[in-house]
Amino acid sequence: MNQDENPDKGATRSRTPHSKEFLDYISSGWAEKSATKVAADKVAPFAKKRRQAVAKAFPGKVVVIEAGAPKTRSNDTEYRYRPHAAFAHLTGWGSRTVADSVLVIDTKQNKDILFLRPTAGKDSDEFFANSAIGEFWVGARPTLEEIASLLDVETRDLAELDAFLNGVDKLDLENKELAQFVSELRLVKDSYEIEQMRIAVAASVSGFEDIVRVLPKSVGIPKGERVIETAFFARARQEGNDLGYDTIAAAGKNACVLHWISNDGEVKANELVLVDAGVEADSLYTADITRTLPVSGKFTAAQKEIYLAVLEAADAAFAVAKPGIKFREIHAAAMKVIAQKTSDWGILPVSAEESLDENKQFHRRWMVHGTSHHLGIDVHDCAQARKEMYLDAELEEGMIFTIEPGLYFHEDDLLAPEKFRGIGIRIEDDVLVTANGVENLTRALPRDPDEIEAWMAKLS
Repeated sequence: MNQDENPDKGATRSRTPHSKEFLDYISSGWAEKSATKVAADKVAPFAKKRRQAVAKAFPGKVVVIEAGAPKTRSNDTEYRYRPHAAFAHLTGWGSRTVADSVLVIDTKQNKDILFLRPTAGKDSDEFFANSAIGEFWVGARPTLEEIASLLDVETRDLAELDAFLNGVDKLDLENKELAQFVSELRLVKDSYEIEQMRIAVAASVSGFEDIVRVLPKSVGIPKGERVIETAFFARARQEGNDLGYDTIAAAGKNACVLHWISNDGEVKANELVLVDAGVEADSLYTADITRTLPVSGKFTAAQKEIYLAVLEAADAAFAVAKPGIKFREIHAAAMKVIAQKTSDWGILPVSAEESLDENKQFHRRWMVHGTSHHLGIDVHDCAQARKEMYLDAELEEGMIFTIEPGLYFHEDDLLAPEKFRGIGIRIEDDVLVTANGVENLTRALPRDPDEIEAWMAKLS
């Protein structure tokens, strides 16, 4: 639902005057804003090429991609707005996207049109009375001319959209074929996207450094995990648009809960903290990094033993990753190590080789998630892609994905070695496929346990 469908939202508590006399008064006495010359953003030619790919794939169609409406958080307050990934990708409009905007790729007329709601005049009720979209409340929206220049695309008032689409056989993201195509269009990143990923990663590296600096403050206090969480969030808002996803700041046994985002646990000096976090850049591209850190700055023998096993699995995945292999082979390489390690510890009911059989997979008790996922404008990017274009596809230069094996020994797991219980470890890096192999985009953050200890000592 867009804001126009509920113009009285919040009206029951409104005290804004609406008399003709007041309207005349509040709309007068404002200086004219000088026209601003806006240069085309460097994303514009890349976004145009993406739209051309859509037009070529759906000839004779009118393709409609909606940015989406704001999402209600509580009554008449909304979450911070983020447009649909396909809209952001095909327009290049990032964190400044005006809600409810719509991109139309009209292949019949061979034109792209971006419909958006420009700022209303100061002689309208919207200007001062509409708390959802009024300039007094949320600031001025850009003009049609500014966005046309910024994104190098024709723009029109959103009010004209219904008339434009009247009688048109449109194709939108409810269409499975279109949803798949625009998702698969993001599987191989262009040079602009790679640059944005580097920006997101660099900010995230700084965020992890901030975490190390505040770790002592998190120990022994209620909800100590949130000290860690908020340190990273501050960096995300300072250097980017937001978090790419809810931060996992899981201390001690909480690290065994794969999507632990409550972050209300206690941080203890002799335990580990698993932090899975990523900064989302203003372009909406996000990093996705996990490091497992010893709160005291030093790993115990048991912690290090598990850590080295996870690191070996990650290194095995890195070793096979290159153009031409299938995406699923990355996971298979990591799982060979996990199976062997759990076998060496004597906790498998069969040999490592037997456990790797598709009908057994006993080693997965201690790592139930996958090793890799595509990454980009969404943290789990390209999620609508077909299996043959994702898991069964060959790696290509320009793909970006994660490598993130882990081992998780719940405190009540009677099959796990007692010394391992309550320990969860994951190492996650963001990887770019190159012509001959892969580049670890997150290599600035140490992965080796000895290097982690030295890095933490230096920062503290």
